Amino acid sequence: MENADTAGSEGRIAAAALEAVVDPVVAVTDGTITYANGAARDAFGLDAPTESEDGAGEWEASTAIACWGPLEAAIEETTVGTARRVSLEAGEDEYDARVHRAVDGATITFDRLEDEATGREATDRDRVVKDRAINEAPVGITISDPDREDNPLVYVNDAYQEITGYGYDEVVGRNCRFLQGEDSSETAIAEMAAAIDEDRPVTVELQNYRKDGTEFWNEVTIAPVRDEDGAVTHYVGFQNDVTARKEAELELERRTAELEYILERVEGLIQDVTAVVAGSTDRAELEAEVCDRIAAESAYDGAWIGERNPATGTIDVRAGAGEYADESRGVPVDAAHPAAAALAENAATTDALEGRTHASFPLSYNGIEYGVLTVRTDRERTIDERETVILSALARAVASGVNARETSRVLETDAVVAVELALTDQALAPVALSAAADCRLEYRRSVHRTDDETASLFTVTGPDATAADLAAAADAAELDCRVVLEREGECLIELAGGDELVGWLSERGVRLEAIESEDGRARVTLEIPRSANVRSIVEALEDRYAGTDIVSFQQREREGETRQEFAARLERDLTERQFAAIQRAYLSGYFEWPRPTTGEELAQSMGVSRPTFHEHLRTAEKKLCHAFFGDTESSG
Repeated sequence: MENADTAGSEGRIAAAALEAVVDPVVAVTDGTITYANGAARDAFGLDAPTESEDGAGEWEASTAIACWGPLEAAIEETTVGTARRVSLEAGEDEYDARVHRAVDGATITFDRLEDEATGREATDRDRVVKDRAINEAPVGITISDPDREDNPLVYVNDAYQEITGYGYDEVVGRNCRFLQGEDSSETAIAEMAAAIDEDRPVTVELQNYRKDGTEFWNEVTIAPVRDEDGAVTHYVGFQNDVTARKEAELELERRTAELEYILERVEGLIQDVTAVVAGSTDRAELEAEVCDRIAAESAYDGAWIGERNPATGTIDVRAGAGEYADESRGVPVDAAHPAAAALAENAATTDALEGRTHASFPLSYNGIEYGVLTVRTDRERTIDERETVILSALARAVASGVNARETSRVLETDAVVAVELALTDQALAPVALSAAADCRLEYRRSVHRTDDETASLFTVTGPDATAADLAAAADAAELDCRVVLEREGECLIELAGGDELVGWLSERGVRLEAIESEDGRARVTLEIPRSANVRSIVEALEDRYAGTDIVSFQQREREGETRQEFAARLERDLTERQFAAIQRAYLSGYFEWPRPTTGEELAQSMGVSRPTFHEHLRTAEKKLCHAFFGDTESSG
């Protein structure tokens, strides 16, 4: 590299060249003129330099230059590393200036400034000489001569030497390609070559190499310099070291590509988990397979599913896989841990613990809590909003699968909890009707109407147990009440409207055993599998119906096939129409003698013809006999 004396000598030579230029040339930084050649000092009436020779000093631009305001705006509008021409007027003065913008300031050359003393205006030739001489600009500037073999550099400024590490004598006489290396973009190089062949400007970014071999990203702008006849005489180049910006862009691209890959894998994970949910036979198998599948994904180093334990105040691990699962035993429900927060807030929660991102997702379905799924990233990597949405969908799929497994166990398990509740919320149809009429309602069963609406059959007794009184009370309570059978002091009704409790319970694996309602108060008996989250189900009911009181809890074991199991087994064998026909016939006294109702009336209540009703009824009776007597012959 050149020594200080050589560098100083070259600086003086460049400054001397600028002093010879007839056009005013100034360098401006933050509103202060830091350099002005002789022509500029004369034109703007600037004092002689006070700090050093060769035009260096400090002058207030707004005071020295009459049209500084619009000129300053032009500088701001000029992109760093580029140049532009502007025409300005300030009173009687006219300016045609060329602004070259750098990171730390700008260099301005006034092409046509009327000199009051001589009346001389800058010529095109003066402008060419001036453009070649600028050396103090804060960006690297080169000039090459295409008339010489291989278009060698004939001039480089100080900034260029600082960027590349090469001295003036090491550069001049060589083609600028010496900065290129094995990682330099062939596309960018070809683009520059094509621009030179076509005598047009070009800007590219490519990797160059300093004298010491280190790489840097160079933003190179090359433009032809033409003489008064339009012929290209030289090429001027501007170099900006944009390594910091380029590395940031490349890092962003890398992280974006990595995230896209991860999200693609996570979306594939959703499909696999869906298959697990569909194929697993019980809850434990489902949870174990889900954790195994997540742990097998390269984006995560483990996963576990936990469930709140009210007795210990901890989240106990039900299933887990990978390194992370072994480190997550017994998280307290009030701990500063995303699993605890996810359960408390019923929302996805992420947090950084020990240099890793932990993400927890509540397993909740229809308001019933089934636990929490927690995953940990494979390294210090954040989980963005899109990944959170995908993992939340995965958690919902798992919760849905758990709910389905728990629901299927209702008819199979022998270990159940009988829960008796007292309800007064008139959102429940039997509560509202018993409050509006002086009667007592006893739940029989739910039925499906032809329009897919669900209604419940109730036996109604009491002073107001007449079709007219019940219809008036139902209208007042905005309920749909249909009288199926009316007897003295008793009615069988189909009741719809209000809140549909039976279906809501069924979706959560709960069997409704009984509803007895009178005077606007209902006693509801439920049967919940002991393996289910009984506390969560009861809490959901309390949230759903205001004024719910728990009357009793009773754990019990079933012995043999209960009446409900027998009925459920038979109901599975009957079609919807067959079940409706035999149920209506029985509850309306069709099998008694004398019959209080006819087959024609029952057919009308079902919206079918009399022969169709009798066909459904006879088939249902046959299936009932097969079920009761254990006949294995096909029931048809």
